[in-house]
Amino acid sequence: MSHASYPTVLVGADESVSIFYSVRDADNKSSLARVDIFIDGDRFETGEIRGPLFRPGPRGAFDADGVTVTSLIRRGERLFAYYLGWTIGAHVPFTNFIGLAEVLEDGTLERLSPAPVVGRSRENPFTLGYPWVMELAGEYRMWFGSHLFWGSSGLEMNHVIKQARSLDGIEWEQMPGVVVPLAGQLDPSEFAVSRPSVLQEANGALSMWYARRNPNYRLGHAVSVNGGKSWQRMDDRVTMEGQPDPWERTEITYPCVFDLKGNRYMLYNGDGYGRTGFGLARL
Repeated sequence: MSHASYPTVLVGADESVSIFYSVRDADNKSSLARVDIFIDGDRFETGEIRGPLFRPGPRGAFDADGVTVTSLIRRGERLFAYYLGWTIGAHVPFTNFIGLAEVLEDGTLERLSPAPVVGRSRENPFTLGYPWVMELAGEYRMWFGSHLFWGSSGLEMNHVIKQARSLDGIEWEQMPGVVVPLAGQLDPSEFAVSRPSVLQEANGALSMWYARRNPNYRLGHAVSVNGGKSWQRMDDRVTMEGQPDPWERTEITYPCVFDLKGNRYMLYNGDGYGRTGFGLARL
């Protein structure tokens, strides 16, 4: 196995911290692993790695070439895991759609549907993934990445962040419009913003962290003061202090931000899509 990509946090009621992340096999297919971490201020200790807990689907399924969990939420006694399923394409490099699984008592995941819960539509006709789900104003809200188009070759694309809503976390309505667009003239080389991570602040505003690509990955930040209907990009607010280690020298990407014991932390990947692991930063 290689990689430790897309680290995604689950903070327990007892302030325990579990991190779910994607690993790759010899065929480059991703499955799910988990590690528990004890965090106290700037100190942390890691526990035993468990996995694979969730594997790719059967041949022909939307997740046949890999599964990547990017959001976990509790609904009563149940723990839902939202993930993107991978399909390697002949005409485009990949296609993603969003699936839903449940975390069982033994820690493994079970699909709640063999089909995506958020898939192709008139609003999102190409590929969509990296879901982040939270409960907001009496409903569930999902922010996810979506292609506006594929270019003529390779990774030529425009990828932005959109949203969906649900009353039960299972049946989703895709909402029109783009909530976080590309930077445009402020950064003409940017072609993707993806992997949103959202928290609600004490004043009710929403803060979002995401990956932006131009062509290397960097971090971005946006704020919404109207319940996530619109966002203002403030990418210059995201800076990393100190000198980067070799594994993160070129890129910092795929953020997952969480609050714990009065502190705010961010999990992230470095160079090579998490080829050598993930990092933990204190914000």
